[in-house]
Amino acid sequence: MQFGFSAPFRGPLATPSALRRIASAADRLGYGVVSVSDHLLVPRRISPNYPYSDSGEFAWSADGSTDCMEQFTLLSWLAAATEHVKLLTSVIVVPHRNPVFMAKSLATTDVLSEGRVIVGIGAGWMREEFEGLNLPDFDARGRVTDEYVTIMKRLWTEQWAAYDGEFFRFAEVAADPKPVQQPHPPVWVGGESLAALRRTVALGDGWYPFGTNPKFRMDRVEDFVTRRDKLFAMAGDAGRDPASIALAYNCAFHDETERTRPEGGRLAFTGSPQQRAEDIAALADAGVSTMMVNVTANDLDRMLARMEAFAAEVMPLV
Repeated sequence: MQFGFSAPFRGPLATPSALRRIASAADRLGYGVVSVSDHLLVPRRISPNYPYSDSGEFAWSADGSTDCMEQFTLLSWLAAATEHVKLLTSVIVVPHRNPVFMAKSLATTDVLSEGRVIVGIGAGWMREEFEGLNLPDFDARGRVTDEYVTIMKRLWTEQWAAYDGEFFRFAEVAADPKPVQQPHPPVWVGGESLAALRRTVALGDGWYPFGTNPKFRMDRVEDFVTRRDKLFAMAGDAGRDPASIALAYNCAFHDETERTRPEGGRLAFTGSPQQRAEDIAALADAGVSTMMVNVTANDLDRMLARMEAFAAEVMPLV
């Protein structure tokens, strides 16, 4: 099991000095992954459709802040600020950018980081952001995502790539340099819906669900296993070996303080180091090889302390 966390891309710690100290600590403490989130615009009015809260309200709507660093730029900066950790896009809203640009930028960062990029992808959820960017129709975002990911893979793997699709087309072109990782950086599909599971089977090297989606809540290991089994059944039906799909898990509710589930009982991945380690071991038994944990704080010393405590108190027990 390798562990990761999200780098600040907004708020008081989204500064060069703070990010440099956090990145250095990630390498030093043995974390395996640092992730970077994605938003290009923050519309003033956002419908309550956020999939990872019970109310549907987007957290930024509450605090009113609008700052957010651009994902690909920050990913490249972190590549230069680290030596060992993998660099995960968590996740790219794929329809937001030109697929040729994405392929080129991610390949460049993979070269500069000596093969440390993981491409987390999603189709997006915020209609207003799509509209602000003048993108293809929001309701077509799933088809756009599948097409753009296919394009990126072709550009990464073919010397002269061509494509003629519903949303994008080009004649034979070269997009060098190719990524260091062969055949390409791993593609992890974020999401818990049937559409995300289908995309994982068709295009993903890994499945990367979040545990806090109220429609597909996975705040217990057994709930994760149920959804994993659905994914594996779909893979088998499609003629794909389920073992070829890597499993990751984003645990935004990880906490050093024991919390209670709405239904009663301790919320998994919260509590003492021993309790969290036992939960993580069960997740590893379910096949998960990467777990993203919440060590976020708005104070630099507090975030570094949380990172160090997890590395010292929990990692050795797993």
